[in-house]
Amino acid sequence: MAFPDLRTFMRLLEDRGELVRVPFPVDRELEITEIADRLVKAGGPAVLFENVKGSPFPLVIGLMGTRERTALSLGVSDLDDLAAKVRALIDLKGSGGIGGMLGNVTKLKDAANLPPKRVKTGPVQEVVWRGDEVDLSKLPVLKCWPQDGGPFVTLPLVITKDPETGERNMGMYRMQVMSRNTTGMHWQRHKTGTRHLEKARKLGQRLEVAVALGGDPALIYAATAPLPPIPGLDEFALAGYLRGQRYPVTKGITVDLDVPANAEFILEGYIDPQEDWVMEGPFGDHTGFYTLPDLYPLFHVTAITMRRDPVYPATIVGRPPMEDAYLIEASERLFLPAAQLILPEIVDYHMPPAGVAHNLVVVGIDKKYPGHAYRVANGLFGLGQMMFAKVMVIVDKDVPVNNFEAVWREVAARAVPGRDTLTTRGPSDVLDHSSRGWGYGGKLILDATTKLPEEVGSALSSRDHQGTDGTEAVTFVPHASADLPAFEGVKAQRQTGDGYWLVAFHKTRPGQARELAEAFAAHPASAGVRHLLICDELTDVHDIQDVWWTILNNIDAERDVWTLSTPTGALLAWDGARKIPEEGFVREWPPKIEMEQGVKNRVDARWHVYGLPDSLR
Repeated sequence: MAFPDLRTFMRLLEDRGELVRVPFPVDRELEITEIADRLVKAGGPAVLFENVKGSPFPLVIGLMGTRERTALSLGVSDLDDLAAKVRALIDLKGSGGIGGMLGNVTKLKDAANLPPKRVKTGPVQEVVWRGDEVDLSKLPVLKCWPQDGGPFVTLPLVITKDPETGERNMGMYRMQVMSRNTTGMHWQRHKTGTRHLEKARKLGQRLEVAVALGGDPALIYAATAPLPPIPGLDEFALAGYLRGQRYPVTKGITVDLDVPANAEFILEGYIDPQEDWVMEGPFGDHTGFYTLPDLYPLFHVTAITMRRDPVYPATIVGRPPMEDAYLIEASERLFLPAAQLILPEIVDYHMPPAGVAHNLVVVGIDKKYPGHAYRVANGLFGLGQMMFAKVMVIVDKDVPVNNFEAVWREVAARAVPGRDTLTTRGPSDVLDHSSRGWGYGGKLILDATTKLPEEVGSALSSRDHQGTDGTEAVTFVPHASADLPAFEGVKAQRQTGDGYWLVAFHKTRPGQARELAEAFAAHPASAGVRHLLICDELTDVHDIQDVWWTILNNIDAERDVWTLSTPTGALLAWDGARKIPEEGFVREWPPKIEMEQGVKNRVDARWHVYGLPDSLR
């Protein structure tokens, strides 16, 4: 199903009871975030805030805040259907005589829907602000979290064009409002926008930029999708394919760029590559931590076009799960067939919310030979944005990759520390605050597949009892909480029945986490434990999602994951505590995102006024 625009999708959600209206005045600074955060974590509805203080425009948030709404927005009954849709497009057959060619007609028709459709104008150009009329403060731009550097546009579709080739790009990059007509542009070093800006600099010209707010949901999703480098495939083309009809675009009023004709707002302007970059941030990011201030280009807004009655779309990011988790899952499903074209042994893969996309990738394979797991892992590290993956877990084909607990049970049972674990290094997400360098860090492969005879028998694993097929027959005997040893800095701890010891740890001096790990490895309580998970003192050891979210954010896999011998075998120690300068970590360690208690109390007191269900409070 294709949606002509955002408001058509909103009406459908409202008809289905999946969107509620809040006429009560709300504050764009923190209050909307607190409401939206509660709703997305409870699987609640999208919200149209009709009365945002200080703005004449309503704000909608949470449109794709559940798996079901995300699927609906992309025109499928379930996100798994996206894989079948893409497989049908790429599985073109050039043989089979007349019958085979006729079988391709439908697929070729779908492919013909890819290019956007140029129209003379569109609803988004019904109202035009130019020059001194431009005032970004009139838009209900959110300040999402207490330590944010200011208000941020969180759902922008940023459009640029390669100054040399004319290649078009659309991406979603946060934009901090700096003044009535300027914003920061968070173009990281690996992004296409950065490449376009560098080309403009070499040519001695400004780079034109257009930012769309709104459009139909397929386009909003497409701006987040990690597209493969296929000629002719851009974000407008992907949206056209998903919606089953060519996407309508029109020429900008003051820029030579195609913009979505059915958007709510367009911000038109430029970035001058000769201009000094500006300090942007902090920002409460999708990692659940703040990204600290850094220098980024300045976007000058010279015109704003809009509908006569526009709705400002927004999202928030922060501690998972958030709305972006469902967009990530959509990308998983969409690009599974492409990954299988290159690595056909892949049965399925999943990026769990606790891994905030790149920090954890679980891959199920149809294993055929020794070392097969490493072949797949290294192959994936070379595919597009999968290069940013930090920890990759490979499991057998019959293990459900989206069953978080089952996956880690397989890791404990089948991945012998030191034998079935491999560290390497490569590019990392620039938002990774724990990596050894900016955009560069360690990676870890965990081979949790059933082992073949050639893969067993190392000295390190000889103390483990092994089955005839090489699978580890490990017995885990958890100690009662009262029997767990006391170590310096440990604030809370829990040992599980499947081989994990979870620790909330307060670090006060360098090397303290390593001392803890070595002391535990030598202690009788380590018997049968395969993984020691050392977290910061703010972590709830009874919440496995919180534990892994903290661990995966706070490690450089090569530096902070150690294999240690124990009286009964070996364990893998994960140092997910904060790193300090005395340990050679020169960057500032960012705080976890937390909402101010006063804001939480205010939202509690007003919940009945918002008209939202008490069950979601």
